Amino acid sequence: MKAVLLGATNGLGRALAQEMASRGAQLCLLGRNLQALEKSAKDLEIRGAGGSVATVPCDLLNRECFDRALQDADAALEGFDTVVVTAGVFGTQDELEADLERASDLLMTNFTNTVMFCELARKQLLKRGGGTLCVFSSVAGDRGRKPAVLYGATKAGISHYMEGLDHRYHEEGLSAVLVKPGFVKTSMTAGMKPSLFAAEPASVARTVLNAIHKGKPVVYVPGVWSLVMLVIRWLPRFVMRRVGF
Repeated sequence: MKAVLLGATNGLGRALAQEMASRGAQLCLLGRNLQALEKSAKDLEIRGAGGSVATVPCDLLNRECFDRALQDADAALEGFDTVVVTAGVFGTQDELEADLERASDLLMTNFTNTVMFCELARKQLLKRGGGTLCVFSSVAGDRGRKPAVLYGATKAGISHYMEGLDHRYHEEGLSAVLVKPGFVKTSMTAGMKPSLFAAEPASVARTVLNAIHKGKPVVYVPGVWSLVMLVIRWLPRFVMRRVGF
């Protein structure tokens, strides 16, 4: 595997990169914090990544750097077959409603610019006959809910986009893998009360990497969330208006 990872310096992205490295994958890390990228690259090399781990600057808020970043990653790996996007930002509904600038950045980062980056990555993969595009969404995108109106909307958009890619390009060799995490214990959820099915990043990473190898189009992590969200999707609107989850 020759994988490009956007968002691998912390949280689930970091755990997935570590799991890939332990299995000997060749990696190139994309991100905006160069110091964090270099630190992560050294860690992954120690864990067994195939060869030196390349790093390329890429800021998800600046779409003008996307094409160059992917070209540089392609050169560093001498061709890649997998692209993973875990980068994104989070904010509670109250925080976003109180700060429209922050809300605007979240909407741009989590949806519009993520899609634009994926479009370039998708074209690059299909040039060589296909490959894997793995993007992290969230269970928050499965149903409109009071605590996550704006954040959930971005994840719903990404989920629909990835499903569309699967329908449109599967026959051309694109494996579109959509990951829908529930509550995972990362820096993003620090300070929040863990849910009943809270998971550790390492176990999520193993599940996701296995899904990538199998080409599963949708994977809930932990798997119990597929059942939880099935129930929530079928709840009538009058119930959703009354509950706070």
